[in-house]
Amino acid sequence: MTAAAVILVAHIALLSLISFGGVPGVLPNLRNFVVIAHRWMTDQDFANCFAIVQALPGPNMILLMGFVGWKVGGLPAAIASAFASFAPSCALAYGAFRWWERVRASARQRRFRRGLVPITLGLIIAGGYVMARSSSGWAPAAVTLAAAAGAALRPRLSPLWFVTAGGALGACGLV
Repeated sequence: MTAAAVILVAHIALLSLISFGGVPGVLPNLRNFVVIAHRWMTDQDFANCFAIVQALPGPNMILLMGFVGWKVGGLPAAIASAFASFAPSCALAYGAFRWWERVRASARQRRFRRGLVPITLGLIIAGGYVMARSSSGWAPAAVTLAAAAGAALRPRLSPLWFVTAGGALGACGLV
């Protein structure tokens, strides 16, 4: 593999570790890296690769990384880029799960889990806030967000009720 392909594969491996939600989360960084920083592709080439993977069935991020790798370094880079798009995050998840299971009964893990609750709730509320702000009807969305956040604090309520209620309000055009 060429030096450019090795650099690309290393960058894709890093993106694999930090991306949540697939390609949209890392797309601006990947575009900047291959189009602007290294000029391995043109904007049009990158847009074409993205359009092709959106039209194909299957895992978009793996396909996109493979196409970008192909453009930068041919078949070996395509295979390595596709592999780098999922292998590091899978290995990290596997290692974390093994460690988590070993320390399941420890007091340290219970404290860690209790600490994750407010972080998780904060991230969910922040995501809801961002989506509500982008809505045309800010006031109804804010009320819905506040009601969902308050109800989420009730530990015996299933989250499926929130999803169903949000879907019903959206179907009625209220949110």
